[in-house]
Amino acid sequence: MSRERARRREARLAESARRSAEARARSDRAADRRRGRDRRRAAVRAVLPRRARRWSRRTRAQRAAIVLALAGIALLAYLLVDSWSVRIAVVLAALLAAPAVVTMTLDRSTR
Repeated sequence: MSRERARRREARLAESARRSAEARARSDRAADRRRGRDRRRAAVRAVLPRRARRWSRRTRAQRAAIVLALAGIALLAYLLVDSWSVRIAVVLAALLAAPAVVTMTLDRSTR
């Protein structure tokens, strides 16, 4: 009887060792795939130019509102003012004042 139990215990231990070896092999293969994928990504990133996040402070809606407001100011200057020099001065003043006004009204968005 004790020989039978010992043989079953050995079979259980062998099965457990086989399963743990398979699990270890699976995790090693997954880690190798992950490392390979990371190496490929790093190689591609090294070759490709970096994209500058040029508009990262403002949302798309905020940028659209700013552009529409400046276009509205330019349109009003064109319609209401007769002199070209004053029209150009109004548009340039609006363009120069826009960053300060936008920062004061919309604050710095962290997105």
